[in-house]
Amino acid sequence: MSAAAGAAQGDAAFCADLVRAQDFDHYAATLFVGPEPRRALLALYAFNVEIVRVRDQVSQPLPGEIRLQWWSDMLAGQGHGGVEGNPVAAELQRAIARYALPAAPLSRLIEAHIFDLYNDPMPDRAALELYLAETSSALLAQAARVLGPASDATDHLAHHAGLATGASRLLAGFPRDAARQQMFLPADLLAQAAADPEDAFAGKLTPALRAALDQFVEEARAHLDQALTLLGEVPRAIRPALLPLALAQRDFKQMARPDGDVLQPRPRSHLATLWTLWRASRSAAFR
Repeated sequence: MSAAAGAAQGDAAFCADLVRAQDFDHYAATLFVGPEPRRALLALYAFNVEIVRVRDQVSQPLPGEIRLQWWSDMLAGQGHGGVEGNPVAAELQRAIARYALPAAPLSRLIEAHIFDLYNDPMPDRAALELYLAETSSALLAQAARVLGPASDATDHLAHHAGLATGASRLLAGFPRDAARQQMFLPADLLAQAAADPEDAFAGKLTPALRAALDQFVEEARAHLDQALTLLGEVPRAIRPALLPLALAQRDFKQMARPDGDVLQPRPRSHLATLWTLWRASRSAAFR
């Protein structure tokens, strides 16, 4: 094995380890595709991990923006000194070249996550939908391009799927976000339920806050149902990219239970994640 081939294998292994440790949901979903597309999917998801976790790696917004700008420059071909020292960047560039992935959606994903660096409120549902469309939906659309040809039907499906899975992930991160005074629930939804975000920041699940969360879940489930319906309109080859829908479906059901408390969540085990994805992969919707 040449030195270059060995380095490439090391980069791929680094991405797999990173996604397995930081984003097990997406890691587990890649187990249902072949080795070559799986490598590209792991590169995409490792890139997403790097972008999402910037907020946790900085204490002030400016250093976070600088880190995000490095990734934007890399995608634009304006990086300083190449990407050889960054295994995620190297693997992402390989995936982009191998599958002709457009860089523009990835650049918009980075730009959307600048919002994470600040504690500004999410102003309304339209702003949240745009945020999720440019992050979760864009990531699923890119994953689908790895597995099959791009199409309007696939992009439409990825849009609704991203709104559903993105909402599910926001719910999972709600306690962490509330602890740092950050609120992703739209302000218009909170106002509609007469809910005070300060209650969430204080760790209090009031009836009004619960009503706002229930409405949030109801609207997200509408996108989930639409995505599951649209699965039948896209090629079977790309459906494994949408397997995270099954996890969102499970999590929404848990949230709807009378004893469900988003401020004190019951983390889903890795075994439950794998079991849910395996069952979904065997179902008619994904085959």
